[in-house]
Amino acid sequence: MPGGGKTTAGKELARRRGNLFVDSDKEIELRTGCSIASLFERDGEAAFRDLEAATLARLVDSDCGVIATGGGAVLRAENRELLHRRTFCVYLHASPEFLWRRLRRDRRRPLLQVADPRERLREMSAAREPLYRETAHIVVDINDLPLQRLVDDILRQVDPERMQ
Repeated sequence: MPGGGKTTAGKELARRRGNLFVDSDKEIELRTGCSIASLFERDGEAAFRDLEAATLARLVDSDCGVIATGGGAVLRAENRELLHRRTFCVYLHASPEFLWRRLRRDRRRPLLQVADPRERLREMSAAREPLYRETAHIVVDINDLPLQRLVDDILRQVDPERMQ
């Protein structure tokens, strides 16, 4: 979900594992020269999702290390299948209220630029939760969890032999 800490946790996880880190949204912005918000506004969500799917497939094929996807990547079945089949996918679960506290002043996220962004987060969470769970190999509850403990929890499940 937006505001779930995918980029922050992904960077720290990659650092601690000695991997490269790539944020798929940043990769799209670099390749297009546009912000995600501008892409949404200019081309619409469907065109953005096409770019997202192509970028995700390229990143997974490159075996680049740790990838943080956009929160909506799971909306397409092909992305869910790719992530589940070809990666070790971690779902950072957070309540909509926790996400709202993090995002209430954020004006960069196109899907939250609506009259009631708090309600929008609830709706997105309800719609996406089953998709995230279908895709993920593990689920980590991040509500009020400090970053280092979050990454420790992930590492314990991803690399149990490294944590002994």
